[in-house]
Amino acid sequence: MTVESRSFAASNTSLALRAWNIRRKALLMGEVQGQGYIGQALGVADVLAASYFHALNYDPKDPEWEGRDRFLLSIGHYAIALYAVLMEAGILPEDELETYGMDDSRMPMSGMASYTPGMEITGGSLGHGLGIAVGMALGLKRKNSPAFVYNLMSDGELGEGSTWEAVMSGVQHKLDNLICLVDFNDQQADGKSTAALAQGDELAKWQAFGWHAQRVDGNDLDAVVAAFDTARASSHPGPRVIIFDTTMCKGVDFLETREITHFVRVEADEWAKALAVLEEGKPQ
Repeated sequence: MTVESRSFAASNTSLALRAWNIRRKALLMGEVQGQGYIGQALGVADVLAASYFHALNYDPKDPEWEGRDRFLLSIGHYAIALYAVLMEAGILPEDELETYGMDDSRMPMSGMASYTPGMEITGGSLGHGLGIAVGMALGLKRKNSPAFVYNLMSDGELGEGSTWEAVMSGVQHKLDNLICLVDFNDQQADGKSTAALAQGDELAKWQAFGWHAQRVDGNDLDAVVAAFDTARASSHPGPRVIIFDTTMCKGVDFLETREITHFVRVEADEWAKALAVLEEGKPQ
């Protein structure tokens, strides 16, 4: 089965600028509501930039194109980050930015697939995304499709039993078209992930279950891109995982140092300050 490539890998816009644009759009949406999961959006922006403008095969004019790679957002509260990259990719129009979280908006505060073009699943019940990804990847295999399934999940989901059931299922079905992306920012609602159930050598855990596993700095774009390339090109006869160590609120230094960053508190007068700080670091 031959499928035409419709990716953005050859774009002239640098990945660093794409990531910066994603961060800026997320901050602008946060300002609309005066709140949002900004820490996660700023932290995962580099991973999203590499996903949509280096790795993924998709068509912004046809989000349901059958030949597309599937990008699943298991962590529904990261929706503000996904909306930002969907706008950057041209799947969502930027003039909808100011409707974020409003009644009748296509961008509710927690992601819902029935509302938003380009959003493959409704996330939020954490620990379910990877299981859905396994089912999608298996279905694509049976169709002889060359498409990949990417599942972005949080480190908090490493404490969910359903995640590890999906991990075993992916190996059982030899799903070499499945790539799991773990955002490891070491933050959950009640504290550090490493103080809960995401303890020990996570890389070794995935390898022990039979996955091709990598762990890289998720805010180092060169490392992120190399990890995507390695995962896609691997001859490993099963699924792949990339664990990305990210910094919450990356790019806005005064927010990075906040004690509580899972739902970081941004005062009304700090949104403009955050945007100004981000502007100072804009890549050329």
